[in-house]
Amino acid sequence: MSAFSVDESGSFQHLIDTVLLDYTLTTLHVIAGVLLLSFCFALPSAWFIACCEFPSRGILQWALMLPLALPPYIIAIVYTDFLDFSGPVQQLLRHLMHCQSVNDYYFPDIRTTNGAIVILSLSLYPYLYLLLRGAFLGQSGGLFQAARTLGLSPLQAFRRVSLPLSRSAMAVGLSLIAMETLGDFATVNYFAVSTLTTAVYDTWLELGSLTTAAKISSIMLLALVILISLESYSRHKQMIYQRSGATHTDLRFVLTHWKKWAVLVFLWSLLSFAFVLPIGVLVYYAIGYFSESLNSQLWQYTLNSFWLAIIVASLALVVALLVNFYQRLSPGIFSKMSIRLSSLGYAVPGTVVAIGVLIPFTSLDLWINRQLVEFGFSRVGLIFSGSLFILVFGYLMRFSAIAVGSIDSSLAQVSPTLDLASRSLGQSAGQTIARIDLPLIKKGMLTAFILVFIEAMKELPAALLLRPFNFETLATYVYQFVSDEMIEYAALPALLIVLMGLIPFIVVNRLLEKDC
Repeated sequence: MSAFSVDESGSFQHLIDTVLLDYTLTTLHVIAGVLLLSFCFALPSAWFIACCEFPSRGILQWALMLPLALPPYIIAIVYTDFLDFSGPVQQLLRHLMHCQSVNDYYFPDIRTTNGAIVILSLSLYPYLYLLLRGAFLGQSGGLFQAARTLGLSPLQAFRRVSLPLSRSAMAVGLSLIAMETLGDFATVNYFAVSTLTTAVYDTWLELGSLTTAAKISSIMLLALVILISLESYSRHKQMIYQRSGATHTDLRFVLTHWKKWAVLVFLWSLLSFAFVLPIGVLVYYAIGYFSESLNSQLWQYTLNSFWLAIIVASLALVVALLVNFYQRLSPGIFSKMSIRLSSLGYAVPGTVVAIGVLIPFTSLDLWINRQLVEFGFSRVGLIFSGSLFILVFGYLMRFSAIAVGSIDSSLAQVSPTLDLASRSLGQSAGQTIARIDLPLIKKGMLTAFILVFIEAMKELPAALLLRPFNFETLATYVYQFVSDEMIEYAALPALLIVLMGLIPFIVVNRLLEKDC
């Protein structure tokens, strides 16, 4: 309701008169750039992995997901340290060119809007890659084979057959990337790029105007709801189901000669820039400062992050299944509204979600304590707002959209006629879901769990505001050093975030390796 309150300070009107337009245009620039670059990274990667055979494909199929385990601001810190004036790249360049100062040569500055776009794209493209790869693997290879027999080349068959069939997964993946880009604060703030998200932080933390921050967030939320609704409406009549016949796995064609090497160079270069190089820098610093970084607090923060991420991912998966199956079994305006509402939290910056959760639960705690005192009992303290409950609830509000979108994309490929056939054979709705639908969306469920788990491991703004006293996560611990540009001390806990994210990657890869 703060978005509809009167702004007595006049700060919102001041933003309109001065910088709000520039913030909006910069935000659109960043989102458009990240979507375009992520699309260029993810689409060919998913197609090559799903439909082609070449050396090291088995490694790359899961390794290309690894950048999800790295927070974007960590990648930003690494590349800034690597490419800055005092970094090894420019030092080598000055040595080779015999230059003495920065005025003697040109080197692009990474701390720009375009630099932020590249960093965010390297970190976020796996969202789209995961969903597109699953969509390509789930498509019937018979259609692709039919297109080839009609004289189309593999590229033409991909463009005219595979790509249209993957539109649902593509829309979900791009929507997730757009929402994640819009909600990012640490990366754009570190690069001094002024977006609507930084405006929310500035107006709330510096100007102290929660009303203005809520108004800006409402603008961001409204724009995303409109875009997502328009895209959903544009494909509301698209009802294509592919569950029979040969799959692309059966019809995977072997790349040879220059095509094989071109694909290998592209995929390994992408993986190197997005994951291998940042990890290499972190490992270098972690080894050099191992004794200073290793302590009992680090292990406690690791356990806190792991169990918190497990709980949130499990609850988000349950919420996603309930919402999607409610829509599937009872289609109508209310079920569609439940899908929309469950997806709104991820479109809002983490700080705004945290404030939106903190205010009502704090009020509830105060009301409970007042009632207890009136009836002669002792105060019980902050039951909700002072415990892990509010942190889990805030995370769930933030990341349910990821699980909902992944399950929705998987269910879109399961024909409703299967459910009707099961019901006609005397099976109840619950039995149909358990015996028919859930086994068919197993990959989507695993994808939803892994995405939420990794996002919960990396989440920073909500953790900073909602965590109870004396409770830290790896993300908050890392950010303490990153904010002071002490990457050497942030390296070991950052590597632990990556390692904790690798656990579900390994599990999913083992469970699904027969399907790949």
